[in-house]
Amino acid sequence: MFDKALTRFWDILFAVLFLIVFSWVYLLTIVIIKIVSPGPVIYKARRIGLHGRLFTCYKFRSMRVDSGKVKLTTLQNDDRVFPFGRFIRKTKIDEIPQVVNLLKGDMSIVGPRPEDAANAEFYYQGEYKHILDVKPGLTSLATLYDYTHGERYESIERYKTEFVPQKLKLEMYYVDHKSFLYDNWLILRTIWTILMMVCGKVHFKVPKELRK
Repeated sequence: MFDKALTRFWDILFAVLFLIVFSWVYLLTIVIIKIVSPGPVIYKARRIGLHGRLFTCYKFRSMRVDSGKVKLTTLQNDDRVFPFGRFIRKTKIDEIPQVVNLLKGDMSIVGPRPEDAANAEFYYQGEYKHILDVKPGLTSLATLYDYTHGERYESIERYKTEFVPQKLKLEMYYVDHKSFLYDNWLILRTIWTILMMVCGKVHFKVPKELRK
């Protein structure tokens, strides 16, 4: 109970401080998206949350408005993504509107990545249904692994058969080891990973959690 209250306090504090410190990033991103890609600035996705509850997840739009139906993932060199969209995806700027979801209580800083409602059938199979027992988050082991390895796939089928089982295994590892201290370690790990990606690092090791 104490961990839960502490996590909620940290979520709110983080969201408020983030909005204050990075307000200029929000404003600049809004202006650039408006200039380079006609359409709404914010993409509203219907995602699966705690206990299977649907909620609206907010992101800066990184794809063309006419990009078609939702896919399981964004593939390497996906032509739905416009050039500035690639930049904000690489730097994870596209995710920062989700601090609103933190304030609303839909998400936590760390937790299983909320899957799109159209692609969440694996959440209802066997042990994986327990992923929905934990509030979804901005980052997680699986999110980082997808960031460094998953977006290199060029085929949806290969991603689904080869990568998704590993991703789900990492989500389950988090569910089994969740704690306030572990969450903060993952936050630091996320910051380091993003910095390395922005600096041009390409090759990342497979997470040690997959080797256990």
